[in-house]
Amino acid sequence: MAHDHHHQHDDTHAHAHAHTDVDWAEMAPHLESQAELFAPLYENALGWLGEEVTEPGLIVDAGSGPGVVSCLFAQAFPGARVVAVDSSEPLLDRAVARAGRLGVADRFGVLAGDLPGVLDKLDYPADLLWAGHSLHHLGDQRAALTAFGERLAPGGTLAVLEGGLPSRFLPRDLGIGRPGLQARMDALQEEWFARMRTDLPGAVAEAEDWPALLGSAGLGYTRSRSFLIDLPAPASDKARAYVTEILSRLRDTVGEGLDAEDRGTLDRLLDPADPASVHRRPDVFVLGARTVHTAVRPA
Repeated sequence: MAHDHHHQHDDTHAHAHAHTDVDWAEMAPHLESQAELFAPLYENALGWLGEEVTEPGLIVDAGSGPGVVSCLFAQAFPGARVVAVDSSEPLLDRAVARAGRLGVADRFGVLAGDLPGVLDKLDYPADLLWAGHSLHHLGDQRAALTAFGERLAPGGTLAVLEGGLPSRFLPRDLGIGRPGLQARMDALQEEWFARMRTDLPGAVAEAEDWPALLGSAGLGYTRSRSFLIDLPAPASDKARAYVTEILSRLRDTVGEGLDAEDRGTLDRLLDPADPASVHRRPDVFVLGARTVHTAVRPA
């Protein structure tokens, strides 16, 4: 299950990675740059997990994508071995290369296959299993959580990154078009996400009460905490590129659901020649929140 580690109803759900016809070798640079942009958020989350998990021996990143967060785990937990798990071998190749560049290759491995079944190939149970925005791409999330929990060592921790708050990139009133464009796109994103979930093989509707779902998987000591990404204006080149990428994908996936005025505004935001575009305007920022839910397998 390839993913970009910050898949959220507000932004990268517009990403095509829920589908099987994606050229992952082509998409990998975008996934990497987006995950790198969110590194401060992940570092804060890993710092919190470090207080929850004592000296893990094996960390599994279930749905690792190109391994940006997998490598952050290897750096944050220098005594641990990290295994990046993903269905895309091209992305895992990039994860291995990244681990080599960062000097953690001796503690880094990969496992290719579909979640959750591929986890049966692990040599050892995990002390910490991280599922960062990969769970919602599995039809039966309750069954997947149970399978994840079964791959934990006694006393091991499952950490699920799901939910949070929709990201914001621009002021409510852009100075062009009707105010509130992002809120209207949020609503269309929610509809898109619901269709995506319904179309998954074996899809089961669940209330997204993650602590309750973790408890139903036989895990205890559930906790939740949210982490902020706050990159204020003026945006860096990398942040501006991220916003452009997200809005472009939104134009492709939900743009037809917007009225003509909103589509025209979105087109202006994406036109590099327009002074009001996200390429040129000075008020572009990135602000959002992501939530991590943890639970422990009984010893």
